[in-house]
Amino acid sequence: MIVPDPMRPSPLTTETPPPKRSLLNRFWSVVLAVGPGIFCIGYTVGTGSVTTMCKAGSMLGLDLLWLLLLCSLFMGILMEAFGRYAVVTGETAIHSFRTHLQGGPLIAVLVVAGIVMAQYGAIMGILGLCSSMISDVAHQRFPDMALSDYWTRVLIAIGIVSALYALVWVGTYTFFEKVLVFFVTLMGITFLGSMFIVLPAPSDFIAGLMFHLPTEKGAFVLVPAIVGTTMAAATFVVRPLLVKAKGWDIHHLRDQSRDSITAAVLMFIVSLAVMASATGALHQQGQVVEQVMDMVKSLEPAAGKLAMMLFFAGTLSAGLSSLFPIIMVAPLLIADYRNGKLETTTPMFRILSAVACLIGLTVPLLGFNPVQAQIVSQIGGVFVLPLCIGAMIVLVNRKDLMGEHRAGHLLNAGLAAAFLFSLLITYTGCVTIIGQLKLLMN
Repeated sequence: MIVPDPMRPSPLTTETPPPKRSLLNRFWSVVLAVGPGIFCIGYTVGTGSVTTMCKAGSMLGLDLLWLLLLCSLFMGILMEAFGRYAVVTGETAIHSFRTHLQGGPLIAVLVVAGIVMAQYGAIMGILGLCSSMISDVAHQRFPDMALSDYWTRVLIAIGIVSALYALVWVGTYTFFEKVLVFFVTLMGITFLGSMFIVLPAPSDFIAGLMFHLPTEKGAFVLVPAIVGTTMAAATFVVRPLLVKAKGWDIHHLRDQSRDSITAAVLMFIVSLAVMASATGALHQQGQVVEQVMDMVKSLEPAAGKLAMMLFFAGTLSAGLSSLFPIIMVAPLLIADYRNGKLETTTPMFRILSAVACLIGLTVPLLGFNPVQAQIVSQIGGVFVLPLCIGAMIVLVNRKDLMGEHRAGHLLNAGLAAAFLFSLLITYTGCVTIIGQLKLLMN
């Protein structure tokens, strides 16, 4: 009988070392690790964010980088709080506001109405931006087109919403997630590529992290606009509904936290890439974004055709990645209010999604400047922030709901800071809008 040497591993038990993964495979693993957070990125980093960050970069350079970092930090905290509540209780945000808070029905209605109004304002600007960009490129490529610029934009806008509405009809969460993974991945790669082509000096990044409020004429409006697009209430209010659709429960606390952190980091990186691209290509030449194609055309003489094409592809991807979830926001929140379930195949879901598509055609049909419409819509998104954050602070600290998983000192400190910040920004947004109205009246 042959006795095997215990110091020598048996051929039957020897493990083959795992094959080395390529850089692309590792990157793709990180992208796929973002679950419900991919919707958060889609809601947050759209053409509204691109427009706002590009305008800030072209006008102020990286002076508001500190604000972007602060908003991204608060966004991660809020996604953690709303996500933790969802996996521990199995309940969603709006439904819980309605059933667990004093005056809950009124709070829930105000939150739903505020988010839907802000998102519907955003969809008009986003669709206007996307159709204008494609139309401008089409007329440059084919100068003898029979269609006027106006009708080209309108037909392109109709084509975009028709295609996205067809995707909405599929009606499954996993399909929606895959669509957004594609758009967000393309957006991230293209924006990062354009940033590295026109990379500002390292000292600009360091200086941008220092607290500094803009004093340039017309620049202060960008402060509430950046907050409105980065700390979008829809992003974290819808999150519990998506976490529940993903099938996550109390056993997925770590998955939920990792998803929140990953989404917040990616949102910051992509937004930073846009702001840095505008700083490197436009700010140093003294050019400020006023029209849609200013964001793209100005890159060519400063950085070449490749940077222009990358930025165009990124902006278009950002628009599509935002339009897709925004089309669904009203039926998702109403379903949340009614029964706390993700319903994507009901007649109400499809009818309200169609209504959102029609509302989105407003800017292209009326011929408004989509850049201005987009920035104003971002300011409107800040007004519902304090109500959403305050309501979740109460819920996530309820022992009867959260048990041993209720918020600790660190999470409560972050939520309190986010709440105070939201009050300050809401006040700033009110002052900004009053100032804009006075300018229009004069």
